[in-house]
Amino acid sequence: METRETRIDKYLWAVRLFKSRSSASEACRKGRVTIGGNPVKPSHSVTTGDTIIIRKPPVTYTYLVKGLIENRVGAKLVAEFITDMTPEEEKNRLKPESGAFFGYRPRGSGRPTKKERRELGNFLD
Repeated sequence: METRETRIDKYLWAVRLFKSRSSASEACRKGRVTIGGNPVKPSHSVTTGDTIIIRKPPVTYTYLVKGLIENRVGAKLVAEFITDMTPEEEKNRLKPESGAFFGYRPRGSGRPTKKERRELGNFLD
């Protein structure tokens, strides 16, 4: 099923980096997908050996293209076509303890009290 070149939006959808091809195309149009440091259009061709950088705030993902496909594959087969090269510190930004998310409350602390809600409201205003 391998091809010589594939559109970047089809590829990102096929290797399950985006839920739909239209969301992959939109990310390309917004400049969130780069190859070689240059933003790419959805119709840009991707080849084996390319390094794709995808910005999904707060994390910037880095992937290496190992093989090309056009049809979506199962999650277990994705590893044959792409390698995740994202640094561990980038992945840690997704954890609530990292502070990237505003309003983190420790688990088990319950609902905020009326005083805490007022303080939060004053802080946000």
